[in-house]
Amino acid sequence: MRLLLVRTAPIALSLGMILVVTTILFYVKDPQHGAQHLVFFYLLPNAFVAIAFGSVLSMLCAIVATLLAAFFLYDPIYSLYVADPREVGELILFAVMGLIGAKCIAELRRPPEKIAERRKWYELLSSFSQH
Repeated sequence: MRLLLVRTAPIALSLGMILVVTTILFYVKDPQHGAQHLVFFYLLPNAFVAIAFGSVLSMLCAIVATLLAAFFLYDPIYSLYVADPREVGELILFAVMGLIGAKCIAELRRPPEKIAERRKWYELLSSFSQH
């Protein structure tokens, strides 16, 4: 039971943060002007998830945030269809930024031993390319 709690707590906490941000943005959104780039407010909790729990969970949160934003923030509401092509581009840009940010933060959290090991691997690969 404890093992199940330890494994599911980070997932629940991460998705809970995304749901809280979605709820706030849903009520802050101006109905006359649309979402107005609100999707980028998901980057902050996504960065916190990456720092606290790693890149895989952060990538999951970026995907979930993209789907929730499409469903609740962009017209037509309560549909994954997004009417404006510019908003589709905005969602794609957010998803790419969220995924790249998760990977970058994971690399920053990597222990120094792993970095040295990876550097040796790159040097080995580059020595093959020079011949």
